Amino acid sequence: MDAVTWKKLKAFQLQKHRRQDMNTNNQFTRRDCLAAGTALAAGSWLPKMVAAEGSSSIITGRAEHVISIWLGGGMGQVDTFDPKTKGDPSKKQAGSYYESIETAVPDVRVCEHLSKLAPLMDRVTAVRSVHHEVIDEHAAATNRMHTGRPVSGTITYPSLGSLIAHERGAAEEGAPPYVLIGYPNITRGPGFLGARDSYLYLTDTSQGPAGLSRPDGITHERQSRREQFLAVLKRNAGPTTDQRLLDYDAAIEQSLRLSGPEFNRVFQLDHEPADLRNRYGGEFGQRCLLSRRLVERGVRFIEVSHNLNFLNGAGWDVHNSGILQQHRLIQELDTAVSTLLLDLDEKRLLDRTLIVITTEFGRPPEFDSGGGRGHQGSAFSCVLAGGGLSHCGAWGETDEIAKKIVRDRVTVPDFFATICAAVGVDYSKNLYDGDRPVPITDMGKPIAALFG
Repeated sequence: MDAVTWKKLKAFQLQKHRRQDMNTNNQFTRRDCLAAGTALAAGSWLPKMVAAEGSSSIITGRAEHVISIWLGGGMGQVDTFDPKTKGDPSKKQAGSYYESIETAVPDVRVCEHLSKLAPLMDRVTAVRSVHHEVIDEHAAATNRMHTGRPVSGTITYPSLGSLIAHERGAAEEGAPPYVLIGYPNITRGPGFLGARDSYLYLTDTSQGPAGLSRPDGITHERQSRREQFLAVLKRNAGPTTDQRLLDYDAAIEQSLRLSGPEFNRVFQLDHEPADLRNRYGGEFGQRCLLSRRLVERGVRFIEVSHNLNFLNGAGWDVHNSGILQQHRLIQELDTAVSTLLLDLDEKRLLDRTLIVITTEFGRPPEFDSGGGRGHQGSAFSCVLAGGGLSHCGAWGETDEIAKKIVRDRVTVPDFFATICAAVGVDYSKNLYDGDRPVPITDMGKPIAALFG
């Protein structure tokens, strides 16, 4: 069997297991090989694969940038973007914790603490029918919502940010393709794609990325001499074909390009009008403001993590008494994201910038013994805004207490495919970990109605 046929057979096996919703680390058995060979001889499956890879029906949007807002801990859909009848913790009566309000979209309501986003919901779609099977493990759910896949013992999958950086690169020369405003983590990383598609990160908007700013004593002339010396060392070392070393060299070159004053000016938020900075709010709002400046500078994908020091002491993981101050988180989100939408729109960047809000999972409508909520992965909300999409306020429907999906189910791969399609990435293609084909979105299909 030649190498090309073997690769096709492995791709067939991968698709087979994906349809069965199994991990990709199942071995390619002799029985599978015989089954694939029989199908190949009959000519029944190859044309479909070719049609899928080269199909003219691939959905492509017009966005150029993604701002992905991460709410660590698990945002409760029933208390934010999918409100239901109000419950009662003291009586253990399931339901929303807050009242709901009308929005700019008829029949679409949101939590009362999203009062600034409510009149902007015609530019937003709350996808209310996202689901996965991860319930009780934050780390596993964080991995799922960053890579689109379950944890695997045989492969480290790339994050969505790295996928888009790999496929689209930076939007402008001299900018990094992917910036993380938050703590670094393997789930945000490039996985098998390698260091070239990793992120530049910072944790404090008042300082910019650690390690990029030159010490005061390093003048432009001194930096130039250092770069010349480094070039001599690289020439003496000779050429290499080791991809890890090539990726490392590329990372060094990018760091040198970004360490100068031209790029670092993007982090000087004090150049923005004081009134605008105040409208964005606190540290989380300043992160959202910085994300807009990074878009203007040509960064393709920016992840914005919510505050490191949560206002309610528990973040979005509102077990027990953590729910008592949850409204402060919701209000902070409302202030920052609504200002970001209007700011991008005023600068004519909103149609070119897709805003995404994700979290590990949702929360059940029932209250726990302490009056808070547990975890729920079977039905929760993620949000899309801007990006040139045909927004409808809400997509998908849950039951009367937001516990079960009753219409338009959206898998995590489907949600990822929607984001990829919006920013012009072919969600149907394969990437390769060595010679192993890896579907870029795990066979996800975009929400076609948003591209009408």
